[in-house]
Amino acid sequence: MPVAVARSGIWRSLHPAHVVGIERALRHWGQSMAALGAVAAVRYPDRAAVIDENGTTTYGELDRRCERIAAGLHAEHKIVAGGKVAVLCRNHRGFLEATLAASRIGADVLFVNTEFAPPQLAAVLERHRPDLLVHDAEFDVPAGIPAVLSDLSALVASDAGEAPKPGRPGHITILTSGTTGTPKAAPRVPTALGLAGLTGSALARCGLRSGEPVVIGPPLFHGLGLLTSMLALFLGSPLVLARKFDAAEVLRQVEAHRVGVIVAVPVMLRRMLDVGASGHDLGSLRVVLSGASALGAPLASQFIGEFGPVLCDAYGSSEVGIATIASSADLIAAPGTVGRACLGSSVRILDDSGASVPVGETGRIFVGSGLVFGGYSDGSNKTVVGRRMSTGDMGHLDRSGRLFIDGREDDMIVSGGENVYPAEVEDTLASHPAVAEAVVVGVPDEDFGQRLVGYVVLRGEASADELIAFVRGNLARYKTPREIVIVDEFPRNATGKVLRNKFGS
Repeated sequence: MPVAVARSGIWRSLHPAHVVGIERALRHWGQSMAALGAVAAVRYPDRAAVIDENGTTTYGELDRRCERIAAGLHAEHKIVAGGKVAVLCRNHRGFLEATLAASRIGADVLFVNTEFAPPQLAAVLERHRPDLLVHDAEFDVPAGIPAVLSDLSALVASDAGEAPKPGRPGHITILTSGTTGTPKAAPRVPTALGLAGLTGSALARCGLRSGEPVVIGPPLFHGLGLLTSMLALFLGSPLVLARKFDAAEVLRQVEAHRVGVIVAVPVMLRRMLDVGASGHDLGSLRVVLSGASALGAPLASQFIGEFGPVLCDAYGSSEVGIATIASSADLIAAPGTVGRACLGSSVRILDDSGASVPVGETGRIFVGSGLVFGGYSDGSNKTVVGRRMSTGDMGHLDRSGRLFIDGREDDMIVSGGENVYPAEVEDTLASHPAVAEAVVVGVPDEDFGQRLVGYVVLRGEASADELIAFVRGNLARYKTPREIVIVDEFPRNATGKVLRNKFGS
């Protein structure tokens, strides 16, 4: 954000002392997470910043702690601009303190998945070789990795001098979900311009407000959790955090802290539905923002029916950030949509030759925005056409510019010469009153090449034959699963995304 921005627009309403503080933060840290935290401390020093298991801390207190932690990281652990700090923490203030403090130095921050098994954790840390790992006590650190616990009070109490001014803003690196292979590192430098479109769209379509408490359910190391936490910092909103998601506890937090926004993934919405809205004072709740995996029209309809028209859906990826947002009005008017492109973003549907396809036809989804990353740390990249990056999904646009996801490029099933995208079949199965959720995969078949097999989790009584007949009555015959398998639950990653490669093998 150029310093000139601080003298125009929204800044004109600020006290002159605030403008001076903001300009100093921007000059010192540039466009970085450190600047976001410092600016919030200037504007809202006495406002709650984090509410977690350890109580409440204000933006002013958070800023002072991060200042001392940064000094300690430099003096005691030799962290410098361009160094690398890995963060292996669940959702609590230690995650934010480690991230903001490292950013103050200009260090690159690697966010590590808390659900990695020990061999996977060791492999990731060996591959990226951080200068320091900040971790929760529950995690065992592989030998040879410098580490410090996420309770950073010792660094706060250190008598180190100020951390040096960074020569450049640090990168933040998110590991892709790895649902179909080894997670890749997707680094980027967050910019005010990149966040501006997301912020404007969230304000306009979801109605987010400055200072309104926000529950962030997904892990902060994931793109959705991280981006929405940055958005909360920008808005000076209190972040209500818990190490693990509990639907009943979230609804209690809404009552206790007058929470206005819940950020969640679809499996969390299902758990909230299981608890139900009755018996809770949810009068403050105005927005529930879903993302990270497919919401689906049946779940959206059920959730809006129970909690009211508060639901919004965000679509994107680790590589492109949040590309589209659907309001509740969109979800009601056009079931299954993921909404329109965010301000400053563009979405194109292209065929295999890179040409645009007509409205309503399925093609490859390409996104352009200030949140798109520059490539994986190993030098590889997603396909780029005309400065827009492939999301790896197939989809189509309607005449109102709303995007619909038809499936992953590599999920398409060819059965008897017909192309089938699982998402349509899954949504049909999930619309059955007895089905909580569904996954459809293709398995080898001597006659048809592949045949469809559906896996369902039930919430009522239904037989496999009944569900097959239900699909046949709503879709073309070639889209009907030959087999339905009823299971208790689906395998998922840390963000609730279904691990499709665990089915059909």
